[in-house]
Formats: sequence, C-alpha cells, structure tokens
Amino acid sequence: MTRARALTDRDLDLIDAYWRAANYLSVGQIYLLDNPLLREPLRAEHVKPRLLGHWGTTPGLNFCYAHLNRVIKARDLNMIYIMGPGHGGPAAVANAWLEGAYSEVYPHVPQDAAGMARLFRQFSFPGGVPSHVAPETPGSIHEGGELGYALAHAYGAAFDNPDLVVACIVGDGEAETGPLAAGWHSTKFLDPVRDGAVLPILHLNGYKIANPAVLARIPDEELLSLLRGYGHRPIMLSGDEPADMHRAMAAALDEALDEIARIQAAARSGALTERPRWPMIVLRTPKGWTGPKEVDGLPVEGTWRSHQVPLAGVRDDPEHLAMLEAWLRSYRPEELFDADGRPVPALRGCAPAGERRMSANPHANGGLLLRPLNLPDFRAFGVAVDKPGQTSTEPTRALGAYLREVVAANPDNFRIMGPDETASNRLGAVFEATDRVFTGERYGTDEHLGPRGRVMEVLSEHLCQGWLEGYLLTGRHGLFNSYEAFVHIVDSMFNQYAKWLKVTRRLPWRRPVASFNYLLSSHVWRQDHNGFTHQDPGFLDVVMNKKPEIIRVYLPPDANTLLSVADHCLRSQDLVNVIVAGKQPSPNWLPMDDAVLHCARGIGIWEWASTDGGGDPDVVLACAGDVPTLETLAAVDLLRRFFPELRVRVINVVDLMRLQPPSEHPHGLSDAEFDALFTVDKPIIFAFHGYPYLIHRLAYRRAGHPNLHVRGYKEEGTTTTPFDMVMLNDLDRYHLVMDVIDRVPSLGGRVAHVRQRMTDQRRVMRAYTREHGEDAPEIRDWTWPY
Repeated sequence: MTRARALTDRDLDLIDAYWRAANYLSVGQIYLLDNPLLREPLRAEHVKPRLLGHWGTTPGLNFCYAHLNRVIKARDLNMIYIMGPGHGGPAAVANAWLEGAYSEVYPHVPQDAAGMARLFRQFSFPGGVPSHVAPETPGSIHEGGELGYALAHAYGAAFDNPDLVVACIVGDGEAETGPLAAGWHSTKFLDPVRDGAVLPILHLNGYKIANPAVLARIPDEELLSLLRGYGHRPIMLSGDEPADMHRAMAAALDEALDEIARIQAAARSGALTERPRWPMIVLRTPKGWTGPKEVDGLPVEGTWRSHQVPLAGVRDDPEHLAMLEAWLRSYRPEELFDADGRPVPALRGCAPAGERRMSANPHANGGLLLRPLNLPDFRAFGVAVDKPGQTSTEPTRALGAYLREVVAANPDNFRIMGPDETASNRLGAVFEATDRVFTGERYGTDEHLGPRGRVMEVLSEHLCQGWLEGYLLTGRHGLFNSYEAFVHIVDSMFNQYAKWLKVTRRLPWRRPVASFNYLLSSHVWRQDHNGFTHQDPGFLDVVMNKKPEIIRVYLPPDANTLLSVADHCLRSQDLVNVIVAGKQPSPNWLPMDDAVLHCARGIGIWEWASTDGGGDPDVVLACAGDVPTLETLAAVDLLRRFFPELRVRVINVVDLMRLQPPSEHPHGLSDAEFDALFTVDKPIIFAFHGYPYLIHRLAYRRAGHPNLHVRGYKEEGTTTTPFDMVMLNDLDRYHLVMDVIDRVPSLGGRVAHVRQRMTDQRRVMRAYTREHGEDAPEIRDWTWPY
C-alpha cells in the first residue's frame, strides 16, 4: 500500500457528489416506477404501488462506499466489501451501477436514463431483484439475511489472500448477535504475513427496527474498551454535518490503512512477531441520514422510523408526495447526471477502474479465481479387506491420513475448520503436515499451534461456518468437521448459504465455487460416553429441505467408502456435501475397488451378504450409515442361522439422494430401478442412521412404500454402551430379526420361538451392560462369519 496524498476541497466535493448520487439512486429504487430523473413534476403514478426496502442504514453505507473508492484509487488497493447491514441493498446496487459493473453484468440496465428507470423499477418488484444485498448484486459475497455473519465472512475472504483488504461494515443491530460477537476474535487467527487484512467499520446509527441498538447506547469509553479488549485499535468519528464527516472519514481511513500497511510490512520483514492490534473504525451517523427529518409531526431522521420506508403514503397523500420530491431534489440530480441520464464524467472518475472496482473485484466472484485441488490418490490410504466384516478400522483416522496429504499438496488453497475437534474426530494425522492456526500467545505445553497452520479450530461453529463460506466464495477449498449433534448450531447459516448457491446457479456471470463439505463424526450412535445431549442426527433433515440440485448427503459404511466419497466431494463444485462417518472402530466391509464401484452407484445390493441367490427375495434388508449397516449384517447372520431357507436381499445406501425419484433429485433412481432393487411387493426393513421419517419422506412416491418399515433414531439416548444405545432406539439386530418375523408370513410356526429368543436376548444384553459397564463379548467381538 502507498500513502494517500493530501485531500483537497475538490476531492471532498467529488466524494460528496458521489455520495449524493448513490443516495439519489437508493431513494429512487425504493420509490420510483417512472420519471427517474425528475424531468417533470413528480406524480402519484410515478411511485410504486408497494413500497419495499430499507432506507435507514443506506446513506451510511453509501458514505462508506464513496470513501472506500477514494482510498482504492489513491493506494491502488485490492479491496472487496461486506455490507453487514444487508438490508441496505439499495446502496450496493446503486454503487455497482455508478461504477458501471452493474450494466456490464446486466446489459439491459445500461448507464443512462432508460437503464436508471429499469434499475428503479426492478428493485423489490415482481420479477425484479431483492431488497437486500443478494447474490444478484455484483461485488457481494454476503447476503442480506445473514445477520451476524459479516466479520466471519470477511476474515474467511482474507485468509491466504495477502494482497486483499476486506472492508466490513458492521451494523449496530447485527453487532448484538452471538456470531458477530465471536467474529471480533478472528484477529487471533489472522496472520499478517500470509493473510490479507480486514478493516471493520462499526456503523452506529442508533436503532434497529424499533429498538435502540445496544452498542449505540453505551458510553463511548465503555464501547472503546470493549473493542480494545477484542484486540482492535478503534478510530471513532461521529456527526451529521456532511462536510465535517467527509473530512473525518477520509482522515480515519488514511490512518487505518497506513496502520495496516505498517503492520503487514513489519510482519513480512520479520520485525513484528507478536499479534498486532489491528485498526478499525467506529462511525456514528444518524439513521436515515439526509432523509426526511419529520413526517406527520413525528421525528424520522435519527430515529427508528427511518428504518424502512420513511414516507409510506406517497400515492395517496399529496403532502407525502411533495416531501418525496423535495427529498429527491435535495441531492441535486441535475448536477450528477447528464442529459442522457449518465453519471457526469467527474462522478465516473470517482470510481476505480476495471477489477479495482469493488463491484467488479474477482474475489467477490470466486469461481473466477478457483484453482483445482492437487489431490493424492485416495486409494493409497485404503485398508486391505480380504473378507468382508472381519477386521475393523477407525474410518475417519484413515481419512485423516488422506487429508494430511491434501493439506501438504495445497499449502495456500485448502483449510480445515472445526470447533476444537480435529483430533477428537480422528483426523489428527493432518498435524503431521500442519499446525492449528493461532496468532496469540503460545506456551511450551501447546502442541501443533502456530500462526501459519491450515487447521482452524475455535469453539464457535458460527465462526467455522462463516470463515469457510468466505474462503470458498473467494475461490478456495475446505472442509468443516464437527460433532454431528452440534452442527445444528449453524442450521440458519447453512440455510442462508444453500439459498445463496441456489440463486447463483441461475446467474451465468457467477462462476462455480468449490463445494461446502461437512464431515459429521462423533455421531449419534457412538456418543455413548457423552450422552443424550450429544445424540442428534437431525441435521440431515434440515439439509434435505433445501433445493435438491445443490444438496448431497453421503453415509459411507466403512473406511474405504469414506475415502472414495471424500475425494469425490473435494472435487465437486457449487454443492453442499454432508458426509456422516464414524470415528470409532467399525467393520471393513468392502475392498477398495468394490468401495469405489459402490460409491459410484450410490446404492447397491451386497450380493456377498444376500441369500436370495440372484432371484426374488422374501425380504429386503436395507441400511444407510455405519452402525445401521453393522446391525443389519448382524441381523442377517442371525436370520441365516434360524431361517436358512429365507431369501434375504441386503441393500446398502451410500448416497441418500438415490432414494428420491429423478424428478426430485438429479441422483434419484427411476421407478424401474428402485422397484428392481427393493421390489414392489416384498417387505422392506430399513435401518437408518437418522430419524426414520426422513426415509419415508424420500420414498413415499414409490410403489413399494406401503411395505417399507424404517428403524432409526427415536430420540432415546443416554450415557451408555454402544449396543445399549441401539437397543434404546430399537435399531439393534434382535429387533431387526423380529421385524422380519413380523412381516414374512411364510416363515411358519417357528417364529414364535425365535421371536421370544430375540426378546430374551435384548434383556440379557441389557443386563450385561448394567453389571459390567460394557457390551457383552458376543456383541463387542462379533464379525461377519461367512
């Protein structure tokens, strides 16, 4: 970075003109249907019938944008923005249009009077664009509904981007959220040598929708102490007089950017080794600044009444219509736009050029920068399987060895995020190639801790999710590993990200980014040492609510299938992949070549476990998930012993989406394929990792659905043994045998004796756990005997 030259009055006049133009365009988007340049007196029919949008935060966002443009030009900065107050959508759109990027992306909205009219009409209008900062907005990687995630996204974008500065405007409303409060701690994970910088701008305008904002109502010294405690050096400015605020903001930005440049230069030369205190700006301006000061005798500017639409009755109230016209004309549009409706040359000169424009920066369209991962051959990390189910492996430990090589081969393009659980989830082999990131004070007792690690651990799932979103959206790759039960903490963040991907898929100018990959381990069936609070597979249900073209759910049953699935997911783009895999020792079922074929199919008959001889079965036993697969195979073993004539077909499901019809998901089986696997008239006993209803929901249209009986998690759990856990939820092998007995009438009179034996065995096994504190040897040491 270079220092800016001294500001002149002319510079500030241009910044003010640009700000006025952005404000005019913002108000026009909220209100106007026609007459965009006010070339004639404003009439009611020029105003939209439905007034939607948010004015209150918008002028402050425009103010920041105008000043950021100045420093980008003066210092030749590579900068993107994050608008935390995402309902300030009019500001993002207005500035993208002023910079010309909007018209480049959307040629039907040119930089002229006709384009301005389209810009205004489309905003919050049927068939148009949303009222918030959205995927449709050039330059954005942060959606308006993502309240509280701004800082996490900003830092995710800055990691491994040493030349990037991310300007992050934090609204005082979102500053009250838990994710944002944790986000301030991201400074402890930012390496000034290898990473870029984040410049937070805390925008205090006093109010949320109807209530005062907490940080805007505490004394300045208390606020500054809070921010200093987070590790920042805050620079504060406040006021409402434009000329004074322009000078103050210009000085604040120069001070902050000079400090960032000093920190990075010192760190990169080796002169700075301790964690720096990064600068930030606290900007206090009136809510609804430059808008109507009073409406119908009530104060508006500087109050919560300016939050959305300050003048709501414009089409019906002549006084309101006159106030709107006066408000628009106060920005002096005749000085800002020429006869053709184009921004005058002086305004166009305020914007940076080309990719230096924040609305055109390729980092905000990360697929433009995406480099494929250099991936090792996952087969090299597989386990030998001479006979199915006779040896055991910790699946995620095998995956950890593979990820170690992924990390080593991609030192600036791949990160692993997780809430202090990388080693707990048996991925510890990655620490042979990297450290955990931490730039704070380190002790001699710390292990694998340093400023340049590729593993990011913090006990905030919100931060892990937000960091990885920002990292992916700026063109990199990653993996988020978590205990299955606690990934629910980011349900709403996942929802927003899935919606973002859904929209971007229909925007041809948004290039595909690497997929968001979840690895959920320490799962419901093997959280026996932690108990009920740690036992919840419901994230799968949340995921399955999203658009099918972007969702994938994989339940690999063993180590080799996990490796195959993980490699596939790391190569994919524009998806959310959820992988559920256990970390405890579990049987190895498939040799590597068979595992690859099975994963490619996503679903298949395990002929080696089936007894239908390639013909019609008497019963189908299906399974999805490692523990359900184990219990299903153990049940087949019992059925073979008690009913050797019974024709059993075993089906294992890796790709959960295969159960849906192709009309619902691109991976779905056709009805003919589904019926060939599951039959249309034979009983189906399905052992499932999650809540049983999800399987019914996926298969309810199938011809054989009336014959489908699903066992899964029934919201029963405690701190107990692994087998007692499955017994609590009736997913155990004995219960599966009883399910077959109850649904295959051809078994005849022997069933009563076998059924009673199964019931007794459940009691015996439970009594054993109560006496010995562990599962009986015949359960613990069972292997596939055939």
